Parts: sequence; C-alpha cells; structure tokens
Amino acid sequence: MENEVELIRGCRAGEDFARKQLYTLYAEQMLAVCYRYTGDMDAAHDVLHDGFIKIFTRFSFRGESSLRTWVTKVMVTQSLDYLRKQKRMSRMVILDEHLPDIPDLLPGGGDTDQIPEEKLMAFVAELPDGCRMVFNLYVFENKSHKEIGELLRIKEHSSTSQLHRARFLLAKKIKEYMSHEEKKG
Repeated sequence: MENEVELIRGCRAGEDFARKQLYTLYAEQMLAVCYRYTGDMDAAHDVLHDGFIKIFTRFSFRGESSLRTWVTKVMVTQSLDYLRKQKRMSRMVILDEHLPDIPDLLPGGGDTDQIPEEKLMAFVAELPDGCRMVFNLYVFENKSHKEIGELLRIKEHSSTSQLHRARFLLAKKIKEYMSHEEKKG
C-alpha cells in the first residue's frame, strides 16, 4: 500500500491485501497493548486475534483520529471485554482500608531510563488486574479518573486508589530491579 488513505480504502472494501498490510503494520504494537491489559501472553494473542477480526468484519474507522489511535482503541476495548468475560474485572476493586500507606520509593520519580522497556512492560503486566487496567488507561490512554470509573464501572475514587497502588507496586519492583542490577554490575 502506498499510503494510509489507500490502506483505509482497501480495508473498507474488504481487500485481503489491505487487511494483511494493516495487520503487518500494527500487530506487534497491538500485541503489546493487549499484553499490558491482560498480563498474560496467551490471552493477549487471543485478544489481538479477536480485535483484528472485529476490525476486519466491521471496519468503522471514520478518520476522527489517526488509524493507529483507532486500532489501539479497538484493542483496548477488546482487552477490557475479555477481562469482563473472564470475570477478572469484578475482582479488581479493593477497599481503600486494605491499601497500605504508600511511601515514595523512588525520590524524584527514579531513573527508569536504565531499565529496558520490555522489563518495564513486564512489571506493568505483573500488576494485579485492577491496578493494571487503571494504570494503562490513565498512563497510556490518557483517561481521567472519571472516564476510567465510567469505563470500568467503578467509583472515581477507586480509580485513584488503584493508580496509587499500581505506582507503589511498580516503584517497588523498579527499586528491587535497580538494586539487583547494581549488585551484578
């Protein structure tokens, strides 16, 4: 495909070549998105597959955003639907009184530039379901806590608490990783 306009036109027309191009262009990035939400590579592959089937059977791109943004939104929605079907979303809300007092583990945010991106994404994938979903929606999709609450059918305050907990858990993992790397080096 010469350009994005042709790619879009081909996908709307149901052309296999265009569909293959779209898949080739975005599959790897979208697998990472699905993995960030599901925390499980097998599930991420399933969600990716289902997401592209949805895209190919109902190509509803209207050009209100970039094609990549639209494909990402489809994959995020597909990931959340998968988690709902697995009943993993119902386990995500924790009571605030069960949250520990969370100190700042990395003063000044810490220097995460030394950590490979794959490792950081693995840390995100290891977060508990609720924390992972809120963290992804807040950090990567730029959703407000109000929007997250509506999407996940939780209270806005629960979204804030989950993000706070996710940051604490990530900071703890990063600190442990950096300490381990310092001892190796």
